[in-house]
Amino acid sequence: MLTPFRNEPFTDFSIEANAQAYRAALARVQQQLGRSYPLIIGGERITTDQTASSINPVRPQEIIGRFAEATVEHANQAVSAAAKAFETWRYVPATERAGYLQKVAAVMRRHKFDLAAWLTYEVAKSWPEADADVAEAIDFCEYYAHQMLRIAGPQPVVPYPHENNELHYIPLGVGAVIPPWNFPLAIMAGMTVASIVAGNTVVLKPAHTSPTIAAIFVNMLIEECALPPGVVNFITGPGGLIGDALVDHPQTRFIAFTGSKEIGLRIYGRASVRQLGQNWLKRTILEMGGKDAIVVDETADLDLAAEAITFSAFGFQGQKCSACSRAIIVDSVYDQVLEKVVERTRKLTIGDPTEQGTFMGAVIDEKAFNKIKQYIEIGRSDGRLVLGGETGDGSDGYLIPPTIVADVPEDSRLSCEEVFGPVLAFIRARDFDHAEAIFNNNEYGLTGGLISRSRERIERAKQTFHVGNLYFNRKITGALVGVQPFGGFNMSGTDSKAGGPDYLLLFTQPKTITERF
Repeated sequence: MLTPFRNEPFTDFSIEANAQAYRAALARVQQQLGRSYPLIIGGERITTDQTASSINPVRPQEIIGRFAEATVEHANQAVSAAAKAFETWRYVPATERAGYLQKVAAVMRRHKFDLAAWLTYEVAKSWPEADADVAEAIDFCEYYAHQMLRIAGPQPVVPYPHENNELHYIPLGVGAVIPPWNFPLAIMAGMTVASIVAGNTVVLKPAHTSPTIAAIFVNMLIEECALPPGVVNFITGPGGLIGDALVDHPQTRFIAFTGSKEIGLRIYGRASVRQLGQNWLKRTILEMGGKDAIVVDETADLDLAAEAITFSAFGFQGQKCSACSRAIIVDSVYDQVLEKVVERTRKLTIGDPTEQGTFMGAVIDEKAFNKIKQYIEIGRSDGRLVLGGETGDGSDGYLIPPTIVADVPEDSRLSCEEVFGPVLAFIRARDFDHAEAIFNNNEYGLTGGLISRSRERIERAKQTFHVGNLYFNRKITGALVGVQPFGGFNMSGTDSKAGGPDYLLLFTQPKTITERF
């Protein structure tokens, strides 16, 4: 019997014992940097002549881990191993499959600070951001275990005379799990365990910038939780080459992906092509980008608005698909809100996230660093740079200060395109009607918010603000598993709701059974 689901609590680092525990974890993990990690296919560990390295974004010369570079043949072997394991795993009782998720959640709890320390080194997450990432990973395991037991067994159907009718949810088959680098434990673990608890087997290919934490998680599943060989296969290598091979393989039944719009669309298109020997339509579970906004009207608590905008825009260097990259402010309070956000943002600390007080670390890699710099230049030409914008060449770390650009036209590229970095566009709206129009005038539909004291406008926004996660009078990041199921509309993906009661249904197919007597 499972205890009721409760979200994993966040760590209070103002308690010195917790701070000391995190410092100790950072020291332990530092001693493990630079290790080599093989592929894992059907339970076998495979090394290759070609390797690639994961680096610390704050100190690019520091290697976090070295990884075997898989070939297309390795990808094919991994799919075959998963297909073989599926023939037995699909019949393992749901209670037993859910038990593996509870085991790995317990293992992660025991190693919570060490896992967070890996995130600090590999993707430059601050202490609170790394801690929250680990807590969310634990939540996904616990929540999906609960949800699997809820949907296991016959589902309710309408009784009919002289017949026994049943509806069951059965697994799909082999899945390709392709997670992002920005939540390299939580989202990676969430998509993986959702797949396997539903009875599927997977090939996990982590992002090339954050494979270490995925390797550690897979080792936990295999070594500490005794997950059977082939249920989760782990491969690393060139994203385009290996990703395409997994998506195209005729034995792949579904693809679970979180990442950019461009890659999501590529997967969507390739998955629609029937391959030789493929007897199903592949299912795609795609979580893509966002161009998220907070609207502030003239009735708002302006201090609350400034706090919500600042933390939503610059938490984890703005590298969240839910980050506020547009502040849409009605004209009468525009200057006041801008001043308050600039004032708060000036106080944010940027630097080495291994230090407790650091709010922002570096952006993920040189490619992101250069892309964000280009958007800052667009801001300089299209708007008025009021804070930040100073960057180096990246040789001393990919550090970009929080940057605010005011008076950005609503049709500027900075208003329309996902930056995925610490750059905030301030957009002036004539009135609330105009703000609403700007809010909805983009191709995405992921998250957004409204800061207002007007009940009428809040009720109106519930109907007209077209996003999957809508928040009032708070920040727009930090969705909690089970509390705020997460996922968006339009070019933000296939409308899946991670951490929601219907998410596991995406990894299953319904089967009706009728017996007349």
